[in-house]
Amino acid sequence: MVMQPGTEISEKLTSIRDTLEETGAAGVRLRGTDWFAWATGGASNTVLLAAESGVAEVLVTPDGAWVLTDEIEAQRFRDEELTGDRGEFYQLQVNPWSESTKREAFVAEVTGEGKVLSDRPVSLLPHNPEVLLPTALVQQKRTLLPSELDRYRQVGRLASEAMTEALTQAKPDWTEHQLAGVGAAALWKRGLHPALTLAAGERRLPLYRHPTASAAPIGQVAMMVFCARGFGLYANLTRFICFGSLAAEQKEVHRQVREIEAAALEQCRRGTPLNQVYTSLQQAYEQQGYPQAIYEHHQGGTTGYLAREVVANPSTTDCLMANMAIAWNPSLRGAKIEDTFVLHPDGSLEDLTFDPNWPSVEVEGRSRPVPLEL
Repeated sequence: MVMQPGTEISEKLTSIRDTLEETGAAGVRLRGTDWFAWATGGASNTVLLAAESGVAEVLVTPDGAWVLTDEIEAQRFRDEELTGDRGEFYQLQVNPWSESTKREAFVAEVTGEGKVLSDRPVSLLPHNPEVLLPTALVQQKRTLLPSELDRYRQVGRLASEAMTEALTQAKPDWTEHQLAGVGAAALWKRGLHPALTLAAGERRLPLYRHPTASAAPIGQVAMMVFCARGFGLYANLTRFICFGSLAAEQKEVHRQVREIEAAALEQCRRGTPLNQVYTSLQQAYEQQGYPQAIYEHHQGGTTGYLAREVVANPSTTDCLMANMAIAWNPSLRGAKIEDTFVLHPDGSLEDLTFDPNWPSVEVEGRSRPVPLEL
């Protein structure tokens, strides 16, 4: 059964208002790009891509729901962001860009100067205390509704197609800057935000786990990493190319990384704490002969409206739940693997960033990407 956008927003507003009743708070303010997209069914408050909060916020009270913005953004929000069902559920409240106090006065008025919950609490007015959102509401953001999964599938498919398009154009004399630029262009062409485009060539790939692009030529081997954002949702994936045949020792390292990832994916069941998955990764690294590798890079975790909602570590007791998205990224020197999966209620994992046009091999019953030889 397909959930309509209006049903999704209605359900989320109900959850927010249930939270208000349970906590005795007078309102909820959602400032982050992640929470804004969640509450509005995929709208965006982003102008500066690197910012964690945007040019508008959501305010919900027991009997009202608004998008708060200033006069610079108002017309675009009317025309492009608050269309259809969004416009039916949210009113637009506009303040002059130079008079932010008017926004705070409006919030104080509609909340009766009561306690306000927020994803990013601030103390703008002493009579309007703000406190962090309760854990139960945060958990709801991390478990996806059917309409969110439909959007996520679109984002994953487009992101993987953009990756394939960019890497199949690459040339050995390109710089990492050129490769990252072509990757970002392929994402923009599909309407996705290139929140992260890492690129590394032959020289820098073995040196750094987070190789931000440089002016170095990519040479015979290259890696590119995407965190691509659409409807507020992140598709995370990593791919490799090689000009000519990959050396036998490099093929072996990639095989080992796939085996390490398989150990993590096998642990992805409902109710499994993230630190248990971390432990399985640690053991897999040891079995492959790399006991220190787990300390050289984070291993991933749950994803969704953030590139990583929760990063797994030895003390992370958050449990996996049905309809959570997951992205693991185990790595060894010169090799890495990453895709974005969703854990379904029946325990199956759906690869949202799978591209049938990219070469793959089967690992523990799943198609996993291998370096593309050009």
